[in-house]
Amino acid sequence: MKPIIAPSVLSADFANLQRDVTMINESQADWFHVDIMDGVFVPNISFGLPVCAAINKHAKKPLDVHLMIVQPEKYIEAFKDAGAAYISVHAEACTHLHRVIQQIHAAGCKAGVAINPHTPVNVLENVLNDIDLVCVMSVNPGFGGQQFITRTYEKIKQLDKMREEAKANFLIEIDGGVSDKNAKQLLDLGANVLVAGNFVFNSKDPQATIASLKSLE
Repeated sequence: MKPIIAPSVLSADFANLQRDVTMINESQADWFHVDIMDGVFVPNISFGLPVCAAINKHAKKPLDVHLMIVQPEKYIEAFKDAGAAYISVHAEACTHLHRVIQQIHAAGCKAGVAINPHTPVNVLENVLNDIDLVCVMSVNPGFGGQQFITRTYEKIKQLDKMREEAKANFLIEIDGGVSDKNAKQLLDLGANVLVAGNFVFNSKDPQATIASLKSLE
């Protein structure tokens, strides 16, 4: 199976956002990864519903919306209306995680759950068959350009084993510090989706960089 490549528009040039959206449209990327930060759950503010909707207006590929916000259940319908195909919420932000997963599905979106670097994968064991995606944060959320946390490798192995034992079919997504130095190992351990921000947008040829990730098996 070819990996799903999801460039993170958090690393795009916001003054030329339509240009960068067009670049992703024309590349071998599969999804747009859209990071929503509220300055409360994470120590940064990115952008919200209007920018998500603006990206969707020009995007020709699915929007993978990652809600790094408190009380995400208040905004599920709004992000669906703004174009989200996948909506991932943080396990750490949801008191009633199963209910929020149901809410995402009821809105007509695929449901993902994200976990921070300090969060063990076993917090997901009771929702494995209810979700479409697990987003494993391989950096501390809130800022781009951070160094990859190597503990992530072990978490992928554990998740892949849990997926097999539960006969579940969720995708494993890796978000943070993905590059040509670790992408192959991530995929070999069981990852399916690679989120790449600075590695793509800071490269000399972003489309070629995306193609190089897409060619991995």
